Amino acid sequence: MHPEFISFELFGKPVTIHFYGLLIALGATLGYFYAAKTAKRELGIESDVIQGLARWVIIAAFVGGKLFYYFESPAYYFGEPANMLKNFRTGFVFYGSLIFAIPTVIWYFRKHKLPFWPMMDLVAVTGCIVHVCGRMGCFFAGCCYGKPTDMPWGITFSDPLSQAKPLNTPLHPTQLYEIFLILSILVVLLMFKRHKRFEGQLFFLYIMMYAVGRSVTEIFRGDIRRGFIIENVLSHSQLISLILISLVGIFYYRFSKKQKPIVKQKP
Repeated sequence: MHPEFISFELFGKPVTIHFYGLLIALGATLGYFYAAKTAKRELGIESDVIQGLARWVIIAAFVGGKLFYYFESPAYYFGEPANMLKNFRTGFVFYGSLIFAIPTVIWYFRKHKLPFWPMMDLVAVTGCIVHVCGRMGCFFAGCCYGKPTDMPWGITFSDPLSQAKPLNTPLHPTQLYEIFLILSILVVLLMFKRHKRFEGQLFFLYIMMYAVGRSVTEIFRGDIRRGFIIENVLSHSQLISLILISLVGIFYYRFSKKQKPIVKQKP
């Protein structure tokens, strides 16, 4: 795929718009409109509150995603800080964004006295919308690429600007695997949304399903820079996935046992 969407001159200076940034912006826009409309309709929350939430989440996700990316190769980035500016607009770790975003939304919900678990369910669906666009951006940029494969659905990256390695070789389309995973999760969440047993169920399902799926897609990843706890056996993301599955599974079980009737709001 091609990382660059369009290049042009503006006031005599070259300007390049990358697919990655464009698709992230698209995901954030779609996510905001879904969250604002749903929060107003179902929870009576005004759009300006969602705007504020979106701003804080974007900042937290950017910082967390970038820091976790740097921690994958600490000697390279922290040993030579100038390397942090290379490909600054790309190179993010989803779990880093998630881990930074969750405490940010908790703080924001408490500050504005928002209904916590109903909002977390809203965040889960919104997160899927943003995430699937982000993974499409990864596909165009060539990052988060897969191992070489002889499977008929292998994808060959040939653009010299692509981050995929090696070029001109069929690779597992791990970005597309994740897109399929996230879209499947989104469908499940929307199905459960009408019949959920307790507030927070969608959020717990989102975390557990993604963690399980991510553990599987990691097997096909070829970008060794993401780091391993046990070389070629257990990656950083797989370890985080195992921890999340365990912790969230416990919460899901406890919440399901203490479930309270959900009062449906009239449209």
